[in-house]
Amino acid sequence: MQILKKVTTARRVASSALAVLLAATGAAQAQPAAEGHPPLLRALNAVRQQGCDKGAGPAAALREHTALSRAAALLAGGSKLDDALNSAGYRATRAAQISVRGAAGPAAVTQKALGRTCGTATQRDLLDVGFYQRGTQTWVVLAAPFSPPAAAQAAEVQVRVLALVNEARARPQRCGSQAFSAAPPLRLNPTLYSLASGHAADMARYSYFSHTGRDGSTVDGRATRAGYPWRAIGENIAAGQVTADTVVQGWINSPGHCANIMSPAFREMGAAFVVNTQSSQGIYWAQVFGATP
Repeated sequence: MQILKKVTTARRVASSALAVLLAATGAAQAQPAAEGHPPLLRALNAVRQQGCDKGAGPAAALREHTALSRAAALLAGGSKLDDALNSAGYRATRAAQISVRGAAGPAAVTQKALGRTCGTATQRDLLDVGFYQRGTQTWVVLAAPFSPPAAAQAAEVQVRVLALVNEARARPQRCGSQAFSAAPPLRLNPTLYSLASGHAADMARYSYFSHTGRDGSTVDGRATRAGYPWRAIGENIAAGQVTADTVVQGWINSPGHCANIMSPAFREMGAAFVVNTQSSQGIYWAQVFGATP
């Protein structure tokens, strides 16, 4: 599950936190299948190459994963998709299932056999697949894999977040019912990065999602404790997104988070992510905004 939250605090003005839930799925990552269903994979990849509609470009070839084939078998036994993925040990950012009756072998995953589900089979973000066949019924599970950035990419990712935020601030924006004029660009601040990193790490380690730390602190208190002499402070948090682009776009699409991004009260920021594949969301993000007197 992907989640977003924001909070803003100023010396005389405080905004309440806003939570936005975005769809996704969870579990631990699998490896590609060494052996599996090559004829089915070739047939389905041929469909992705051709597309379902005229004018639609080809989608990238799928890779078969043993965990998704196990999940497909569990679907055949009556499991729900999320339960099947969890039991099979596969973490996805998004997944879909297809069931086809009346054909066996590769004929079950041709464009004709897929019918209305052809669009699902050719969605571009779904890159992994698993199959299970029993008689003339076929179960297919497709997924967008959970592929978070490496810890060594922290600085690169923070620079990307800053670039996307400043790109948004460079032009007027409407954040829900509130209109914002273009705002000056933000700069990176190492103390704000440390605050963001520390809170993201705490959420990831202890698998919780909140602006309030386990010690009861909030971003204003944590900033004061770190020696940051703020006159305005704010925080956006998120969980589940695996790229800077998706997390920033999610914040921009959410009025409260967007307001933090566009606020002229802020002059600098820090942004961080921490991955823990054993946690409920897998990856946690924090973005801290600030301004000093």
